[in-house]
Amino acid sequence: MFAIFLKVFAAYLLGSVNGSLALGRLRHFDIRSEGSGNAGGTNALRTHGKFFAFGVVLIDVLKSVIAVAWLPHVGPAPGDALPWLQVACGAAAVVGHCYPAFFGFRGGKGMATLLGAYAILAPVVLLIVVLAWMLTLAISGYVGFATMTGAVAAPVFLATTGSGIDSPLLLFSLLMALFIVYTHRSNISRMRAGTESRIARALLSRRH
Repeated sequence: MFAIFLKVFAAYLLGSVNGSLALGRLRHFDIRSEGSGNAGGTNALRTHGKFFAFGVVLIDVLKSVIAVAWLPHVGPAPGDALPWLQVACGAAAVVGHCYPAFFGFRGGKGMATLLGAYAILAPVVLLIVVLAWMLTLAISGYVGFATMTGAVAAPVFLATTGSGIDSPLLLFSLLMALFIVYTHRSNISRMRAGTESRIARALLSRRH
């Protein structure tokens, strides 16, 4: 049991390596003081351009890939508990991204890290999430709304394709959907107030 705890905690610490904050520290700025104040890929794109944003997203995706694909297999074999340990490590990495121990527990909103977890756990779910995100973004123009829709699409897809309520993946997807909605609560408030920026406006207003 202690070995399992250590693996999950290691996944949280790995998730705490927030891409925009780590790269920003190397370039001597804190992205949380710029743009929307969010330490994620969208704000990285808006404030520092596509190459910086690509590096941010790459780090944020890869850390959860490592957390899910590699960490559960380190040390004692988890046996039948492997699926549960994988989803636990994936969830810990997402939480670490949003509440990073290395950056004052103020991070991003978790979607890129969640995508990395789905890439290992269930590539078909990753495809569903990305397609739902792209379709919603194309229709609404709201990145935050598209992100929440993509996250919610995962448990809906799994539930409607036969995953049991006791499935580790279904439980993971449901909890992560709720968590992603929670991390986007400021976006919800801005949409209700009519002040949320659409992606076209955000890109046009990017500082050079």
